Amino acid sequence: MSYVELEGVTKKYGETWALDVERLGVEQGEFFAVVGPSGSGKTTLLRLVAGFTEPTSGSIRIDGKAVQDLPPYKRDIGMVFQNYALFPHMSVYENVAFGLRVRHFPADEIEDRVRELLNLVRLPGMQARRPQQLSGGQQQRVALARALVTRPRLLLLDEPLGALDKKLRTVMQVELRQIQKEVGITTIFVTHDQEEALTLSDRIAVINQGRLVQVDRPAEVYERPANKFVADFLGQSNFLPGRVDSFETGQLRVLTPTGLQVVARSQKGLPAGTEVTLAVRPEKIKLSKEKLALSNAYEAQVVHAVYLGTSINYHLELSEGTRLIAFDRNEGASGTLVVGTRVMAGWHEENSLVMLD
Repeated sequence: MSYVELEGVTKKYGETWALDVERLGVEQGEFFAVVGPSGSGKTTLLRLVAGFTEPTSGSIRIDGKAVQDLPPYKRDIGMVFQNYALFPHMSVYENVAFGLRVRHFPADEIEDRVRELLNLVRLPGMQARRPQQLSGGQQQRVALARALVTRPRLLLLDEPLGALDKKLRTVMQVELRQIQKEVGITTIFVTHDQEEALTLSDRIAVINQGRLVQVDRPAEVYERPANKFVADFLGQSNFLPGRVDSFETGQLRVLTPTGLQVVARSQKGLPAGTEVTLAVRPEKIKLSKEKLALSNAYEAQVVHAVYLGTSINYHLELSEGTRLIAFDRNEGASGTLVVGTRVMAGWHEENSLVMLD
């Protein structure tokens, strides 16, 4: 039995289905990310677990106890929002202590817990400051301390790093994960940032149009996406539509409309003529001015180059008329390919991901 379980959970607004989850389980102590595009249902899922929204049907259990009929304050949940929702007229100490005071904890225990949490989030000595005197990262830590001070059994994070700039966001990702591991609290994290989900989570649930598309470890979801939507949403992919030409001993040959023959690995045989889409990650494509000893190797010309600092994105046109994007590590000006350069582009057959939808 999972620590958090959703079974047959749906949410309908009028005639519109916002969420339809057949089954979802989150393990105790797990950092579980929910990702999807805007309007996919990820925030609805979080609000249902929190109790801010009632399900149309289904059951929600936390630690084996059904909670779908309980109000939020009886679910023993801590929550951090994107805008932090700190009380501006209160000090850091008062913000963190708020949940304990409304529960009528003794003053000495409140003081001990607040001190403990401020040390945990690395904000000792900040008790007297007001939220407006803190940086965005410090405000995020105060919101996290306030959510954890009551020692809830579940932590919900709704885009908690969304208001931070990219550099600070990267730093806070590391700190947030370290704090979660120290506390050991089961955490459900909603984000639209795919990189953030891959970086932070033990497992990822990809959601689209209210339904779970794939739930697995980050590496599995990225390297073996369940379908074209996942391959396109998490990271970037080149998509090559085509028809199966032949299948032999796990090797699939696909012919694209431009006449390009692409080799892929497949666990199951597909009859000739089957329409498929192959997905190839840009970082899996190798570029060379020499011949490539790969199953898939083609002559190409650089038609556009995008400099990104740590890497360069090359837009390539193959001789057959197919367009691809390849990521290459930035190794200095001497290694940069200029527009018009002719190269060989190739990838291993196991990096041709076969999609039927």
